[in-house]
Amino acid sequence: MPDLIVLSYYEVKPLLKAREAGRATANLSPDLGLTVVEVALSTGGVTFPDGEELDWQGVEDIARSETKCFHLNGSTLSEIRVFSEMTGRVCSLYPTGGCPTMVIGGFPMHRIKGTDPHQDTIQKVKAAAPIVGNVLDTTTGLGYTAIEAAHTASSVTTVELDPASLDVARLNPWSQELFGNPKIKQLMGNSFDVIQDLPDGSFTRIIHDPPTFSLAGELYSGEFYRHCYRVLTRGGRLFHYTGNLKSGEGGQVSRGAIKRLKEAGFARIVPKYDAFGVVAFK
Repeated sequence: MPDLIVLSYYEVKPLLKAREAGRATANLSPDLGLTVVEVALSTGGVTFPDGEELDWQGVEDIARSETKCFHLNGSTLSEIRVFSEMTGRVCSLYPTGGCPTMVIGGFPMHRIKGTDPHQDTIQKVKAAAPIVGNVLDTTTGLGYTAIEAAHTASSVTTVELDPASLDVARLNPWSQELFGNPKIKQLMGNSFDVIQDLPDGSFTRIIHDPPTFSLAGELYSGEFYRHCYRVLTRGGRLFHYTGNLKSGEGGQVSRGAIKRLKEAGFARIVPKYDAFGVVAFK
């Protein structure tokens, strides 16, 4: 049984069908698809293997909430939703039927159309492969990039601006390695400021997956790119997520980014259409 019980409508709808069928038990995932357990069904509700209880009203509330994830703590059910004092925006966990994404101010932080956040992350990390040496992840979010990169890197330094994002990540079963993997080092602050204090040539790879240009324009600036170039080792690579290179907005953002990356000193820049970004080589 996982330490966290986190549920969405994907997980609980089968419980309602099992109740209608008069069954005494049912299988479900208590952690958004990572594992499966058997739970007991009664007239009062659902009992998990370690004794946590969820009444049928709670099950029905979750089943009606197709854009929310819920944390069950004992018998207390609460939506995973945090208001950020720093940004004035709400951060919430959004279900996908597996690996969830985070929505900030109405914007999902991963691609979910035609893919899922886990595959989206793999594509981004794969674009900068091989992932070796010391890696800089400029925006932690739910920690998926840092977790994936840490599978092969020597170390990963990941930077997060907003404590509210980490509060959501702590309640996300898919993010737990972010807090337990000794190869991952977390820094707090705006990457635009943090990178200025990082040593020259200290990273072999940078994975830069910033919020949209309208939310974090400084992370698309020439000054930021110059620091990225400075902290990379010779032969290092930067993957920069820019959005769909074939779309109007994504194409415009990528063209501006490529121009400024070249001005910052990057000798070669290669589009990565599947990963919705570009790779710049030092």
